[in-house]
Order: sequence, then structure tokens, then C-alpha cells
Amino acid sequence: MPIKLNKQEADSILPSIQKYFLEEFEIELGDMRAGFVLDYFLAEIGPFAYNKGVSDAESFFNEKVADLPATCYEEELTYWRDK
Repeated sequence: MPIKLNKQEADSILPSIQKYFLEEFEIELGDMRAGFVLDYFLAEIGPFAYNKGVSDAESFFNEKVADLPATCYEEELTYWRDK
């Protein structure tokens, strides 16, 4: 599943990419080049982060589902015992 950003999200990321390239490599990137870098990383590396997030969510929910009997268990036939 490709990762898509809306224009506002992408535009908010570009200054960070530009600053990173300037500080680390002393390369000034315009908006277009920074956009190409963003597109590349979203296409090439983004799926790793996405899949990790899906895997983490799956693990989280599996733990919660495994705990359902303990969390939601209601003891039966307690009316007379509690009187």
C-alpha cells in the first residue's frame, strides 16, 4: 500500500528535508528536489515503517484479545451465593 501525503503534509516536511541536507551534506535543496527526496523515501523506505506499525498494532490487539476472558469474564450463578 503506497503511502500518500496530502499537499499540506508534504509541504510541512520539505523544510526539514532541506535543513537536513544543508546541515549534513552542505547541499541546498529547492522545494522540487526536496519533494523528490520525500517521494523516494516514501516509496522506498516508507513501507518498512508502515509494515512495522501494522505489526506493532497487530501485536497490541492480539495481547488485548488474549486478555479478554480475564477482563470480561463474569462469574455465573452468583445470585444465591451473594445473599
